[in-house]
Amino acid sequence: MESAKGAREARASRIPTPWYRDSLFLCLATAIFVADQISKHFVRTNLAYGQSIPYEGPLRITHVYNSGAAFGLFQDLTLPLIFASLIGIGVLLLVYRNSSNPSLLLRLSLGLQVGGAGGNLLDRVRLGHVTDFFDVGPWPVFNVADASIVVGIFMLAWVLLRGDFGRGNRDTTAIPLDCPFCDWPMVTVPRGRRCNNCGVIERTEVLSTDVDVGKP
Repeated sequence: MESAKGAREARASRIPTPWYRDSLFLCLATAIFVADQISKHFVRTNLAYGQSIPYEGPLRITHVYNSGAAFGLFQDLTLPLIFASLIGIGVLLLVYRNSSNPSLLLRLSLGLQVGGAGGNLLDRVRLGHVTDFFDVGPWPVFNVADASIVVGIFMLAWVLLRGDFGRGNRDTTAIPLDCPFCDWPMVTVPRGRRCNNCGVIERTEVLSTDVDVGKP
C-alpha cells in the first residue's frame, strides 16, 4: 500500500502545473493589470485631455485616447480589437498549456502579455478607447500595458529562438533522465546530475572503478 501510494504521489508530482495554478504567472499578470489600470486612472483624474507634464521635453506624461491597437495602430476599430484581444489572450494561455515544462522566461513572457492585453481590453470594453500617457520623443504615446506586451513579445521570441519553448525542445546534451520533481531533463555534473529547470541536484556514485569487467 505504501509503495502504491508513493508511486501515485511521484506521478502526480511530475504532472505540469496548469496556468491557473502558476503563482508566478498569475501574480505577474495581475500586477501588470493593476499597475496599468491605476496609472491610467491617475492620468484621467489629474490631466485634461491633451495636457502634458512637463509642457515640453523628450520625456513627458501626455493624456491622450487611442481607439486603435498598441502605439496608435488600426484606429477606430474598437469592436474588432476587443475580439482580437480575447483571441490573443486565449492563444497565450494555449501556448502555456502546450508547453509541458514552461521555462521561467516563457512564464514571465506570457504573464507580461496576458496582463497587458487584459488592461487594454478592459479599457476598450468600459470606455471604447485606451488611455495612453507615456510620451517619449517621436515615439507614439503608449501605456504600461503596451510596454508590457512589447517586452513580453521580445522575450517570447528569444525563448523560441533558443528552443526553450517546452518539452519538445530540450537540450540535446541532456541525458535521457528526467527530474523526479518537475519532469525536466537532468544534465551530468561532477559527481551527479542537475535539473535544468528547478536546479535540484542528484548525487550519484561512479561505479566504473568498482566493477571488474574480466570477472564472470
